[in-house]
Amino acid sequence: QVQLVESGGGLVQPGGSLRLSCAASGSIFSINAMGWHRQAPGKQRELVAAITSFGSTNYADSVKGRFTISRDNAKKTVYLQMNSLKPEDTAIYYCSTVVADPGGEYHDYWGQGTQVTVSS
Repeated sequence: QVQLVESGGGLVQPGGSLRLSCAASGSIFSINAMGWHRQAPGKQRELVAAITSFGSTNYADSVKGRFTISRDNAKKTVYLQMNSLKPEDTAIYYCSTVVADPGGEYHDYWGQGTQVTVSS
């Protein structure tokens, strides 16, 4: 089983920065990809950024140029550096991962989420 623990959320003023971290633990054979989604009240969860095991990245248009996703393979940790934050970035941010078991089957996991609030 895999557990994901997010950290780094909090309250920040518009234009400020936060860095989210997500550490994976448990029985991990191989990580295919890790990423971040977010969900604001009354809205569906949306992809923010993702990174593959090879380092390929993908960003939502709304955060491109402001957010940067990175990973530390040795630590099984993914980061989301968020700069120039806007009130519309306010949401619960969820870490996710897709992992392969020894048999080659893929499984997805989600963290508990961390609250990011951008407000003056």
